[in-house]
Amino acid sequence: MLRFPRSWKVDGAALRLVGAIATLFCAAITSDAAAEPSHGLSIFGELKYPPGFQHFDYVNPEAPKGGRMVTMGTADVNTFDSFNQFIVKGDAAQDLDYLYDSLMARAQDEPDAVYGLIAKSAEVAPDRMSVTFKLRPEAKFADGSQVTADDVVNTLSLLKSTATRPQYSQPLRDVVKAEALDPETVRYTFQGTLVRDLPVLVAQLPVLPKAYYATQPYDQTSLKPPLGSGPYRIKTFNPGSSVTYERRNDYWAKDLPVNKGRFNFDEIRLDYYRDRTIELETMKSGGFDYREEFSSLGWATQYDIPAVRDGRLIKELIPDRRPSGAQGYFINTRRDKFKDPRVRAALDLVFDFEWSNKKLFYGLYKRTTSYFENSDMKAVGPPSPDELALLNPYKNKLPPEVFGEPYLPPVTDGSGNNRDNLKKARDLLISAGWKPGPDGKLRNDKGEQLTIEFLDFEAQFERITLPYTQNLKRIGIDATWRLVDPAQYQQRLKSFDFDVTTQRFSLGLTPGVDMRTFLSCDAAKADGSFNLAGICDPVIDALIDTIIAAKSRAELTTATRAIDRILRAERYWVPHWYKPAYSVAYWNKFSRPAIQPKYDNGVLDTWWIDPQKAAALSSGATEAKPTQQPATR
Repeated sequence: MLRFPRSWKVDGAALRLVGAIATLFCAAITSDAAAEPSHGLSIFGELKYPPGFQHFDYVNPEAPKGGRMVTMGTADVNTFDSFNQFIVKGDAAQDLDYLYDSLMARAQDEPDAVYGLIAKSAEVAPDRMSVTFKLRPEAKFADGSQVTADDVVNTLSLLKSTATRPQYSQPLRDVVKAEALDPETVRYTFQGTLVRDLPVLVAQLPVLPKAYYATQPYDQTSLKPPLGSGPYRIKTFNPGSSVTYERRNDYWAKDLPVNKGRFNFDEIRLDYYRDRTIELETMKSGGFDYREEFSSLGWATQYDIPAVRDGRLIKELIPDRRPSGAQGYFINTRRDKFKDPRVRAALDLVFDFEWSNKKLFYGLYKRTTSYFENSDMKAVGPPSPDELALLNPYKNKLPPEVFGEPYLPPVTDGSGNNRDNLKKARDLLISAGWKPGPDGKLRNDKGEQLTIEFLDFEAQFERITLPYTQNLKRIGIDATWRLVDPAQYQQRLKSFDFDVTTQRFSLGLTPGVDMRTFLSCDAAKADGSFNLAGICDPVIDALIDTIIAAKSRAELTTATRAIDRILRAERYWVPHWYKPAYSVAYWNKFSRPAIQPKYDNGVLDTWWIDPQKAAALSSGATEAKPTQQPATR
């Protein structure tokens, strides 16, 4: 993205939920034996942490509390106008999930496990058509009122309403109801055959207070600080510019095993900058404590300053072991001019990644080729027999390419001389009905010129997209790059009012019902969904059901590889690049646990202010600079 990686950060709890849906799906009982209450839920195996565990391995349970972390606001919106992250309307502030608790909390060192938070236990029915949670009576909202089963029931009703963003509502379509069996017991009931994911899906929903939404309209944007039961509350904010969360000393769950050693900062302040150059200069001058760098240019050239050289400002690569996902130029196939896959294939041929990586990215990136990059779910080599068993029934509906080596984007020599690929691209467009006129411009039979607008909201990406548009113009396409303000950008994405745009999506460690929000026909038709390309293919829908129904990780991996082959063959995007690391800079006043959570950077969740380091930094003293960790692959 311009910066690596670019992601559409679904503000607050939406991101938490999407990550949870993507990585934490549950069938707590893998046999037909009678169900029993469990302290946690997992998929495809045993829980790592036993009943009575004291804390997660990747935390320091003795970490001191205190201090303030100042960091950047979300990298993709650069502003906010609401604290309601659940609805389609508005642009919500980042990290609002810290205000809310869910029935169970995920473990960041397991790909698919959750443990009791508001709920002390969960019991999945033998037929897997329901799950019952027993709530802790001590669970309280920030106003002191008890969290009850009625709050859980009402939350489901709100999140299934038409005002809710599709990333919440669509995965809940097979959740028939939630019912309060008593004030501390709630049961969810499911329908259909694809119910494997649903127990953990509902376990990860933020629990919203029923009484609060009896007077506060749920379907409207609001800058009224919402009421939650989580570890932080909103302290102060400047609309669109900054928001400060303060740790609640009266947080009811601070001593639970899932929370020991976490939430160590008294305050977390997020400052929003529309200009990333100003944001970086603010970091250098001490205005930020921590900043993730998304620009390869910035990472390679902008940190050669005394503070970095003497160790006061640490520049580090933190390994990222999550699937890198799909970043690229997403092509809106809802528009007639992009419905022919030959047109989309031509766009892929024109993009010269090797030149961009050499000239613009300082060789820092690898080419993304798969929707499941940096994971074993990525398709490689010819289809396996198990993959063919899934694909062969649809052979007459799929491109022949699906049944050979998976599609790989073209490779150039990086010189910028991309003439061979440009010729191939032009030939493809001509075969698709776009004929060159006397002026060299491509037009269809109606005389309409082939135009493409690349929509973005940050000037940083201009240096990447403009060379691309110049090459497109060379083959007769009227290509332009359009920069709009963040609010307009988000609105146009929600209504799919664009030709091509840049985003990054990752389907997580254990894809399941979340795939519907990215790839299904239903999502293609739902405003505000993540299906930017407008993918609507009955074969893909069927394979999504296969993934959701998988009874083992091996079955799931086979199905994801099969769907990856189709997505890549259909050229729904022009893939970008990835780097399996977080590129971060931070002032040398923090300490952290000896173990990094495997599937998170752990910064806001597990780091703390180190008094000795903070004192040394304040006095101008320097300490030994840690060895920079290389990106791992």
